[in-house]
Amino acid sequence: MSWLSNVFKLSPAGINWPRAVMFLDAALVPLLVFWAIGHEQYLFSALFGLLFAGLADPGGGYGHRASHIAVFALIGTGVTALGFGIGADAWGWLVLAAFMVTLVAGLAAAFGVHRFVAALLLNLWFIVTLGLASSFHQHARITSYTWAQVLAWAGGSALWIAVTFLAWLIRGREDRPQPVAELPGDTSRRKLTGPMVMFAVIRAMAIGGTVALAFGLNLSHGYWMPIAAMVAMKPSLGQSTLVAAQRLAGTLIGAVAAALLLLVPASEHGLRLFAVERGLEVVALVLLMHGAAIRFYNYALYCAAIAAGVLVLVDLPQPSDYAAEGYRVLWTLCGVGTGLIVIMLAGLLAKRTATSSPRSV
Repeated sequence: MSWLSNVFKLSPAGINWPRAVMFLDAALVPLLVFWAIGHEQYLFSALFGLLFAGLADPGGGYGHRASHIAVFALIGTGVTALGFGIGADAWGWLVLAAFMVTLVAGLAAAFGVHRFVAALLLNLWFIVTLGLASSFHQHARITSYTWAQVLAWAGGSALWIAVTFLAWLIRGREDRPQPVAELPGDTSRRKLTGPMVMFAVIRAMAIGGTVALAFGLNLSHGYWMPIAAMVAMKPSLGQSTLVAAQRLAGTLIGAVAAALLLLVPASEHGLRLFAVERGLEVVALVLLMHGAAIRFYNYALYCAAIAAGVLVLVDLPQPSDYAAEGYRVLWTLCGVGTGLIVIMLAGLLAKRTATSSPRSV
């Protein structure tokens, strides 16, 4: 029971409703735009571009903020183009690309903790793009163009720059702290040490391995495995175990909630089905808004809100495929298990290296 209480331990100071409402207000813009043009398959890229640009916002003077977000968005467009461009290719290319992107993201620690976190966000987005591209390729009635996905990502990032510009004008052009104050803001460069490089290589190998399993075996919704493994791999085994348990619990709760919500349109047709689907898209945004509010309140509840919102948006084209939720929970379990095993082996390797070093001297 004490272990379970740690998984669902609450931190009341971690709730931030103003930040969540700001995200919801901005997210309604791409939602209405894609409703109008009838291409909801690009909504994900726009929402992730908006959300991740906000997370990568360093705060400070507006010129400083805009330039850093623009660089982040530019790198993100390249990652988006790569992921959607090769998502339907042979799985070997996906493994190689996932390894290289994860390795580069891990080595970004040399540019400061804040930029390291930004690199991890882009790393996570790359795995998502591979899964989305593969899913779109398997559905003949859904057409997705790489250039349009890139444009949607860039548009979402640019929307955050525009929102912060309006907020800067309204507040009298004063400097502002970074929107997500709980994330590290350190941008000071540091020298890459042997353990840092080793951890980056181990993470890259683990993500490459899970991508190989997911796409090489053509597992249904298998890309949830490398996502879960990436989230679970923390510097310490204790931290990894807690985060893995929270991730798994949140995914299970979110999957159940999404399955219940997707029962609503399963028996509807025609105009009523159209209205129900638009309503569920709004519900998904509200769930994502709650995730933005409680990210540092409790990670398990945050994962539940995000998973439910994402699953509703992903599964609306096929609301009767409830087996998909079970597959996602299964691959999440495999992913967090892989992450824990990798961290455990890395810890044993570090201890062995530390004990053998004095003998060699």
